[in-house]
Amino acid sequence: MARLKERYQKEVAPAIAREFGIKNPMAVPRLDKIVVNMGMGEAIANAKVLDTAVEELKAIVGQKPVITKAKKSIASFKLRQGMPIGVMVTLRGELMYEFFDRLISVALPRVRDFRGVSPKAFDGRGNYTIGIREQLIFPEVDFNKVDKTRGMNISIVTTARDDDQARALLKALGMPFRQ
Repeated sequence: MARLKERYQKEVAPAIAREFGIKNPMAVPRLDKIVVNMGMGEAIANAKVLDTAVEELKAIVGQKPVITKAKKSIASFKLRQGMPIGVMVTLRGELMYEFFDRLISVALPRVRDFRGVSPKAFDGRGNYTIGIREQLIFPEVDFNKVDKTRGMNISIVTTARDDDQARALLKALGMPFRQ
């Protein structure tokens, strides 16, 4: 079992249930899924860029990503409907807890001038999104094989009813929020 999942079941869930007065153990907020997305705007001109992005994302998360396609055509961007423009992966279960553990304990502290993540990036329904500027903060990515630094969005979806419960859950799991 993942180290963070075990910690959630033994320490975090009972503490959050006490804090918010939740009687039903199934109503206690928990992590539902983590979605990692890399938008590749330059894939319009060069489709081979997606192959390297797929390999990097596969190394980072440990699961094969899906290539996302454009939903609408936008003439000013020379974008047609159905063109591949990004890669994404949805993590659940053990892989999700392993990735979240590596994100908060290894990757985020490697960001230059890191003072914590913003406590305001919640969406109102208990979900949290982090934007990362470069994939090099993950130790799985080989620095010598990277041709270009790419950013990614990491969305953490919880079962919390509101932002306060989600903030308490992520803080208890070890998310380094800025003061």
